[in-house]
Amino acid sequence: MSNQSVAAGISLARVMAHCGGSPVSAVELLVRAIASAPSAPEPYAVLAELQQDQGPELKQSLEAEGSLSAVLAQAYFMFLEGDMDNAAMTLGSVTGARPDVAWGAAPWFGDARFLGAVSAEALAEACLRTLDYGHDLDTDEMRDRFAPWFHALDVVSERSPVPEPLAAMARLPRACGRYELSFALCDRADGVEPVMWTAVARAATWRVMGDLDQAADAYACALLLDPANWSLYLDLADVRAEQGDFAAAANLVEQGLEHEPDEVSLRAAAAAYRTRLSGLSEDLRTLIALAPQLANTTYRNLLIDYACAGPKLPRKLVAEALAIRTD
Repeated sequence: MSNQSVAAGISLARVMAHCGGSPVSAVELLVRAIASAPSAPEPYAVLAELQQDQGPELKQSLEAEGSLSAVLAQAYFMFLEGDMDNAAMTLGSVTGARPDVAWGAAPWFGDARFLGAVSAEALAEACLRTLDYGHDLDTDEMRDRFAPWFHALDVVSERSPVPEPLAAMARLPRACGRYELSFALCDRADGVEPVMWTAVARAATWRVMGDLDQAADAYACALLLDPANWSLYLDLADVRAEQGDFAAAANLVEQGLEHEPDEVSLRAAAAAYRTRLSGLSEDLRTLIALAPQLANTTYRNLLIDYACAGPKLPRKLVAEALAIRTD
């Protein structure tokens, strides 16, 4: 929309809201204006008028509507009511659905009242919701759109450096390729108290960056902090496999199985890494039997590829395993 179109949309929204029209339709027009110019204050001023005039009736209508426009308006109304935590989480849901719009540029999201009151836990959850749909955020355009989020992370993490929420926050800048901010959040968390989740966040960032040695060191630190956590053994085993050390990978998975012997991903990884090392047909048959139970098809395909590269395996059995792979 041009500035002229935005102004026209705001004017029409006022008419629809106050002259017997539909307040929900007015909200839709205002959200279109916001999507066109997320930092402009005018649409929010009209939304505030609507909330004051319509009160509970508009709130109920928006809850029943459930559209993106309705949810975005609800986020702003929560801010106006002082419910900063739910405002943040709701905006996170909208951003996750439509990250192509800089929703975080809304004046209220950078307001001192919001940044001074929203909890670290709620902002962390909001960050996770921005990632729910698996959009590619590692572009210059996305980094620009998420700049207000990065500012909020910096302010809130400094005000309330609770380690586990900070570790969760680190996922958003990592997804956007802002690795230095991800590490800064981990450093700030470690300054309060080293916890397993921070070490995992650090490991995941190193892994995305391609530094497997640093990733392995961080996962090893996580295991020292939580030695009974089976998933950490699997994480570290997968890094060792990626480094080509299948003996270490197999050993780590076996340690994980001591803590969770029925976990299917551990059992499948154990079978895959043993097959890669030994070339025993029985291990590959075990993987073939377990593979359909693995929900993550990418991981399932990776384990099959590792196993099928094992020495002296029967061609027919390898073909059976490869047939399970999916694109």
